[in-house]
Amino acid sequence: MNILFTCSARKWGGNEAWVLNAAKVLEKKHKVILAYRKAEIGDRFSIEKHQLPFRHEGDFQTLASLVALIRKKQIDVVVPTKRKDYFLAGLACKLTGAKNILILGIVRDLNNTLINNIVYNRLADGIMVNAQMIKDVLLRSPFMHSDKVAVVPNSIDIDTTALKPAKKPFPFLITALGELSERKGFDFLIRGFAHFVKQHNITDAGLTIIGAGGQQENLASLADARGVGNLVTLMGFQKDPYPYLLSSDVFALTSKNEGLPYATLEAALLNNAIITTKAGGVEELLKNRKHCLYVDYGNEQQLADAINELYTNSSLRHKLAANARTVTEEQFSLERMEQEMIGFFRYIKNKRP
Repeated sequence: MNILFTCSARKWGGNEAWVLNAAKVLEKKHKVILAYRKAEIGDRFSIEKHQLPFRHEGDFQTLASLVALIRKKQIDVVVPTKRKDYFLAGLACKLTGAKNILILGIVRDLNNTLINNIVYNRLADGIMVNAQMIKDVLLRSPFMHSDKVAVVPNSIDIDTTALKPAKKPFPFLITALGELSERKGFDFLIRGFAHFVKQHNITDAGLTIIGAGGQQENLASLADARGVGNLVTLMGFQKDPYPYLLSSDVFALTSKNEGLPYATLEAALLNNAIITTKAGGVEELLKNRKHCLYVDYGNEQQLADAINELYTNSSLRHKLAANARTVTEEQFSLERMEQEMIGFFRYIKNKRP
């Protein structure tokens, strides 16, 4: 098949990491092309790629370029990954006859509005999600139909042979990763960590947060106000976060809402014990006290207790890390992703309108 991914993202994140892995998987048997906006994204891909403006949903220049690219490369399926892409890719597919299959990696309850009906129904031939919970929530919408939504697992494969861990600033290190936005709950993480530090008079544990975003100054101020500024490091954006994950003991995901977070899979493969909120579809993969420790979003005492348990109980920490790695390797193979994705593409391509 000839497949075109579109990505209008301005910066690298979990969605973009998913596209990179999907492209690596699919290019072995199929023609895969990328249309992207920023060099920061495109530079990471070795497949054929085309830089387009992606200025807004009504960007005629981008639409015309997509139509020309689809026709010239005889594209069968376009896979847009951002809301802006959804609309442009949908129009381009209507004009060319290609199929528009959206990627949706977060739980999104679609209100019954005209614009949602157009974007997710009329312009979308199919939708791929990475967790059953995302599909279940989508199907609450009156215009959504079960046969056009497929749960396709992520794939992930990290070659650790050439990786070297970053310098570890504290004997016990917690790492978190993601855009510094309100949805990611890093403020909750800092408050819970500060609670742990004060309750147990901790001096040899640190928290490293990797990522950039509008909350950086607020998070730094919060850490200082809670008396843990010297233990919390805001690393900013890191092109390669793997050395930092490799050197950490615990990975913390404290989001309000997710799909199946890619960073959690990365952390599991790099031998982190995981503390996580029940965000999105993570419960479909990880079981409490077998693969991870769950905490309720906003419960600072519960988060502090989970951190302390892994701080004081190294055998539990190692058990959770080993189990999380095993289940991730088993369920997120490259081969399974390729088979299920292409199977859904063919189903949508051959489906009668």
